[in-house]
Amino acid sequence: MNKLIYLDNAATTRIYPEVAETIRKESVEDFFNPSALYKPSVALSVKIKNARENIKSALKAPDGELYFLSGGSEADNTALFCTRKPKGSKIIVGEGEHDAIINSANQLAMQGFDVRFAPINKDGSINVEEFEKLLDESVSLVSIMHVSNETGAVNDIAKLVRLTRKHSPKAVFHSDGVQAFGKIKVNLRALDVDLHTISAHKIHGPKGIGALFVKKGVSIKPLIYGGGQEKGFRSGTENAPAIIGFAQAVKTCLDNFDADYSKKMIFREQLMAKLVESIDGIEIVSPKENFAPNILTVAFKDVRGEVLLHDIEDYGILVGIGSACSSHHESRFKGLLGLDESHKDGIIRFSTSYENDVNDVDYIVSTIKNSLEKLTAYKRI
Repeated sequence: MNKLIYLDNAATTRIYPEVAETIRKESVEDFFNPSALYKPSVALSVKIKNARENIKSALKAPDGELYFLSGGSEADNTALFCTRKPKGSKIIVGEGEHDAIINSANQLAMQGFDVRFAPINKDGSINVEEFEKLLDESVSLVSIMHVSNETGAVNDIAKLVRLTRKHSPKAVFHSDGVQAFGKIKVNLRALDVDLHTISAHKIHGPKGIGALFVKKGVSIKPLIYGGGQEKGFRSGTENAPAIIGFAQAVKTCLDNFDADYSKKMIFREQLMAKLVESIDGIEIVSPKENFAPNILTVAFKDVRGEVLLHDIEDYGILVGIGSACSSHHESRFKGLLGLDESHKDGIIRFSTSYENDVNDVDYIVSTIKNSLEKLTAYKRI
């Protein structure tokens, strides 16, 4: 394989070196159970407390609790299943949500809840007018992602919350912020959400750790019962190395936020311009405004995205075809984007990090162009 050019950072990111060292140290030297009573354990529990407060501060969170969980999927499941809501009440989720939300919502529908899917626009953002039509006093729960993991579209969560408060005053509002935190500026006080999901491995932290912020006064019960860790909300021995590593990743990410944001924006603009200039028939799926700088999703004509992905992989370029963990998800999301038959199978998602170099753009585009020409020639044989 040639030089590795990793462009699937919306799927996962390389861990920061300082985070890896933090995790090593905490695993080897501070290996104690944080719930034990001797001094090393008490000291470790203080580190976890500090990590929690530092992440809350980074989120600009209002009064409430930040609970550490195993990742974004557990946090999303907890938000949907564990909020207190009347049986049969209406639940609204976005059509383009992550499978952790969609599949949880489908389970709730089978339990008798009135689940409605808020339509999205062709760029993956929520259609605000259609969303508002779904709101009424029977709504008990709303879940809309802050940033689309498929297209990078940024939803106006503060506006959606205001509409929800107006038409559905008893509803709890959850936002999946996994693709937002560390990519765009997040201020939970300004967003006014009740619940918010974040994940470490999307910001160069460890896998297997995420968190759910719960605003003060929101009624929610545990998903997992046991020893009563996390103030009784999430039982199981705390993953101290991952929690402390998560906080370190947040610090490093936000310390470098402005420079990294600018770098990702320049890369995105250059890549988009070169693709449009060099390749005929390309469709830009990601929005032209209100987008996260690290995601650019495009649709190539008359090619399957998966085939293109594997061909350019041989030249050291790793891309995604979205978060599709299953063919069902892939098919569902393609149908929501309104692409024509010649483009709907050719979706590629480029997602960047601080490690990507704008000087690689020409190589990326020329490799894709050559691959498309080769694949087109094969189809003609």
